[in-house]
Amino acid sequence: MQNYLTIFINGEPFNCDSRMSLNDILIYLSININLVIIEYNYSIIQKKDFSNLYLKDNDVIEVISIVGGG
Repeated sequence: MQNYLTIFINGEPFNCDSRMSLNDILIYLSININLVIIEYNYSIIQKKDFSNLYLKDNDVIEVISIVGGG
């Protein structure tokens, strides 16, 4: 039996398999991790930790796009 949980990504509910890491979710959503900053429950997460971070029900993820300019 699969276990699903609901997390919130940029304020929107997202249902995912509880075995997915943060990295798995970002890949599933086609998010380029080199162009974003990820905030997990109000703390910035280092890219090296994405694969080791497994989410819990009602966790909050904010995907912040890096915009270049000059």
